[in-house]
Amino acid sequence: MVEEEYATITIDGRKLLKHAQANPAPLGLVAFGLTTVLLNFSNAGFFGLSSMILAMALAYGGTAQIIASAMEYKNGNTFATLAFGSFGFFWYSFAILLILPKLNLAAAPDSASLAAYLFMWGVFTAVMFIATIKLSRGLQVIFSTLAILFFLLALGEMTGNTTITLIAGYEGIFVGLSAMYVGLAEVINETFARDVLPI
Repeated sequence: MVEEEYATITIDGRKLLKHAQANPAPLGLVAFGLTTVLLNFSNAGFFGLSSMILAMALAYGGTAQIIASAMEYKNGNTFATLAFGSFGFFWYSFAILLILPKLNLAAAPDSASLAAYLFMWGVFTAVMFIATIKLSRGLQVIFSTLAILFFLLALGEMTGNTTITLIAGYEGIFVGLSAMYVGLAEVINETFARDVLPI
């Protein structure tokens, strides 16, 4: 599949890829994955929620995915446009809902409203998972486990049960690592012009 989509050129005895434009999916997947891992390190109790996570959410998780969404729009990929665009803006909304109360611009969300926020993201992700059934196994893993993550976090907020949030943290680390794997596997497969890593 990779060899059909990309032509190779040889320079100084090395085979290099040549294509009209880059594949934006690895950027979106790795941006999502790295930011998700770091946030869920916090949910798993390794450290507190700090400006490090907010900076990642805005600068990498949010912005990079929005850029990937715009590039996928140009490629005519509706699924990736919606996925990267939505989750890119998710990271912005997540950062904003934490920042606004600190600036005394809005009240902090209570448990019920935060649970509703997380639950609706879970519903969206679950529906997107249905579309992945026609795509790759890697995307199926990412979207199914991400939907579970949102529902676990919503349940943790609604019940106040910290054990559920702790479990969600470890599950979220898996989600993030899965997204990083798929994104980096796409880069490696394109670079070697063959399927080195399964996705």
